[in-house]
Amino acid sequence: MTDTKQAVINLFSDFTVETTPNSASKIPDFNARLRNDTPVYVTFLPGSDVYETVTVAKRLRGEGFNPIPHIAARSLQSEDMLSEILKRYVGEAGVEHVLTIAGGVDNPLGPYDSSMAVLESGLIDKAGISKVSVAGHPEGSPDITDEAIKEALAWKNSFAERTGAALDIVTQFAFEAEPLIAWDRRINADGNKLPIRIGLPGLATIKTLLGFSKAAGVGNSIRFLMKRAADVTKLMTVNAPDKQVIDLARYVAEDANAGISGVHMYAIGGLKRSSAWSYALRDGLFDVTNQDQIKVAVDLG
Repeated sequence: MTDTKQAVINLFSDFTVETTPNSASKIPDFNARLRNDTPVYVTFLPGSDVYETVTVAKRLRGEGFNPIPHIAARSLQSEDMLSEILKRYVGEAGVEHVLTIAGGVDNPLGPYDSSMAVLESGLIDKAGISKVSVAGHPEGSPDITDEAIKEALAWKNSFAERTGAALDIVTQFAFEAEPLIAWDRRINADGNKLPIRIGLPGLATIKTLLGFSKAAGVGNSIRFLMKRAADVTKLMTVNAPDKQVIDLARYVAEDANAGISGVHMYAIGGLKRSSAWSYALRDGLFDVTNQDQIKVAVDLG
């Protein structure tokens, strides 16, 4: 086995996935898509019913999975609402881990304008939840300035240090390894100590990836995809993040200071195909070509 192949296997050893309430409604049984040891993040999208996230988390637990629901700060109407949601997450879905985000809402609906405000409330800890993920933005965010992102990350590191809270970072997806590696090195130099789970795009066509990129506001990635889309014959070809994965795996294996601890798969093109591909990498059922392509030995459906 080559060093590169082993590095890829290691990177995917504990990969995570996610689902939206809408996507979950179209999956009769998550066991047909995933193995029980794969944590599943449950997203909350602006304008959605927050209690749908509770319902999906409860369903996932019932089917044998570990649900990690989102808490969108700006969509919370009151402290009582946050307390109730957390109580239901724990009581109905056995939730032990949540992801806090500000949420893509311009004006907060209640007292929380950021994930930091939710963390500072102490309600997550009071509910008995032992781990919290926070959002990472390697390519910036349309909702917050780069300086504010830097200050927020410093605050979250300080919060983890003074409270002993188990925090990690789950990033927005990107399509190239280089900006992710540069970002990891930059925040490491700024003092980041939180483990990082890098967001990767699932297997999808260039056209689909472009649509999701525009919605997510990942500008640099859009420019990368536009170059790929210039060849119209490739617009409907399913794209896998082969080179990105290989470059990240080599970086993590070779740089002792790398802060990246794993990957999070955004199932942009559907959970079935992306999870099958990810399990093939975790299980070592693939080869790496001389052109840095990954050839999996499984049927991706």
